[in-house]
Amino acid sequence: MRIPALIVAALLAASAVASAASPPPKPTAPVRINVEQLQPKEIFPKKKLHVEVVVEINKYGQVARVRSIKPSHDEQFDAHAYGNALQAFIRTPDGHVVVGVYRLTYDYTPATQAVKRDVALVKTGGVNPNAKGAANDMMEIARRNRNRTPPPAAMVTPEANPAPSVRHMPDLPQVMKTPSP
Repeated sequence: MRIPALIVAALLAASAVASAASPPPKPTAPVRINVEQLQPKEIFPKKKLHVEVVVEINKYGQVARVRSIKPSHDEQFDAHAYGNALQAFIRTPDGHVVVGVYRLTYDYTPATQAVKRDVALVKTGGVNPNAKGAANDMMEIARRNRNRTPPPAAMVTPEANPAPSVRHMPDLPQVMKTPSP
């Protein structure tokens, strides 16, 4: 019984000496992943797409409202263009804001798989310069309604013992005073 214990101790000592003698590993740069290679090319549209979105901007250069949209008849591209337009800031190259109505155009080229966005001033003024940005307004609405909206039925998985809601968990002083069952 002593012999196996001595063998294990000798092996542990030898591995400790070997690890102490070996140089520490050199940190390596993280491997860069080319995301474009990972995306299947079949999902990209095969024809040119063009979307025009007419927007109003506020005094900060934020899009406050979408007035109209000329869709490309590709629902996904139209949705991406609309979402991008809602989040846009439009300013002059020196950082100033010209309050008014602008036309944002989104052009997709299948050869390069790139989207080009252009901005053109339609008219100055005629909008509410103090309006909230559309993206800020949507985030505020989402924050207000986050606890009112039930999760989609497809996403809910049945559990044997559902976890208690975080809102109803007792605080630490209450737990310390309550006897355990």
